Amino acid sequence: MKLLKNLFVVVLIAALTSCGQENGVFFENLKDGQEVGTTVELKMGVSGMEIKPAGEIEKGFGHHHIIIDGSYIKGGEVVPANKTHIHYGKGQTEATIALTPGEHTLTLQFANGAHQSFGEAWSKTITVNVKE
Repeated sequence: MKLLKNLFVVVLIAALTSCGQENGVFFENLKDGQEVGTTVELKMGVSGMEIKPAGEIEKGFGHHHIIIDGSYIKGGEVVPANKTHIHYGKGQTEATIALTPGEHTLTLQFANGAHQSFGEAWSKTITVNVKE
């Protein structure tokens, strides 16, 4: 009976662990390789930290950035602000971007209140195919 109880506890813990989202960022509405139009709706998610607008640096909090046709930003480096590095410093989790036809990469990068990247572990890159 004790063995059966222990087995049940192990199975229950495994089930609960596998149901949870792994720590990091993710696109809620886009998948790698997806075909999209020139206007792309983004829904950005995070698990393991909380969203907070830029400003004060607080452990466990940050905000999203989208990098178009680029890679993650190394941990501690500031995410640039330009037309291919878009900041969502107000704490936005949804946005619309415009892309030209063809293949593009989108990197979701999480960073602290001073826009300092949390590095590769807190980034997610996907490829989208933009059709007119």
